[in-house]
Amino acid sequence: MKPIPLPHPFLPSRLTACLLALLALAHTSIATASDAATATKLRALGAQVTEAAGAVTRVVFKDCSKLGDAEFRDLGQLKSLKALTLYGKCHGLTDQTLPHLAGLGSLEELGTDGIQVTDAGLAALTTLTNLRSASFFHIAFPDKGFTGAGFAAFKTLPKLERLTVAGTPFNDRGMAAIGQLTQLKEFSTWHTYQTQAGNEHLLTLKNLRSLKLGQRLRRYDGKPNLLSLDDSTLATVAKLTSLENLSLDEVRLTHTGLSALKALPTLKKLTLLRTDITEADLAKLRTDLPAVTIDWKPLTDAERTALNGFLKP
Repeated sequence: MKPIPLPHPFLPSRLTACLLALLALAHTSIATASDAATATKLRALGAQVTEAAGAVTRVVFKDCSKLGDAEFRDLGQLKSLKALTLYGKCHGLTDQTLPHLAGLGSLEELGTDGIQVTDAGLAALTTLTNLRSASFFHIAFPDKGFTGAGFAAFKTLPKLERLTVAGTPFNDRGMAAIGQLTQLKEFSTWHTYQTQAGNEHLLTLKNLRSLKLGQRLRRYDGKPNLLSLDDSTLATVAKLTSLENLSLDEVRLTHTGLSALKALPTLKKLTLLRTDITEADLAKLRTDLPAVTIDWKPLTDAERTALNGFLKP
């Protein structure tokens, strides 16, 4: 009796591979068609949309005030999206709608302005494990109980290197949360409610290469609040020995305070924005830091008047 021929040992695996390839192709075609339809909708709402091989990779809204639940659901379906900018009073992005973006697994850059989320709501973004850069302007503004403590959830985002938090009632609880994000290489903050004590939380950021610190936000209710940036801040900053770039904004400084920066062994650039300092003190600083590029422009009369008003308690 002749032996019964067996199937070719590689046939099942080849067949499986072919089927998987066909399924992947079909999925890509469906996704591409879906992206095209979404791109059309977004452009009609004023978005700048970038596509590659039929897939949407970048969306920029300069005014996202018209976006609501349906539009955020559509955005959340763009699986190839790498960069998303939502500027211009994005009040429709809330604790209820932010989870619509949780499926953007390819997202690397996120920029927002005016989103109305709570500290707890920020946890919806912890699924974005490819996120490298995030900025939050005017989050939960005016004061709606947001502190920034919710940023602690971002410690699970391994690739997050750059973070900006500005124009928000973010306070020292928020700074304590930032202190847990030891993966950060760049951090920028200004116009918040943090205090000098809050700046101490930066000392845990051992990988920090670039730091921008701006002046505190004057309370919208008129109540006095102390400065978050002055000469005394620099003693804290001088302990961030990994810094290469430092930017300070809306501040009155002296050579005595700035001389603390001599302790920064790798500092390459110092930018003094809207900074009140005498030219004599600046000349001394240049002598102290001969290897550091220092950018500074004298204040105009209008800038000096505005700064004097802003620095009042």
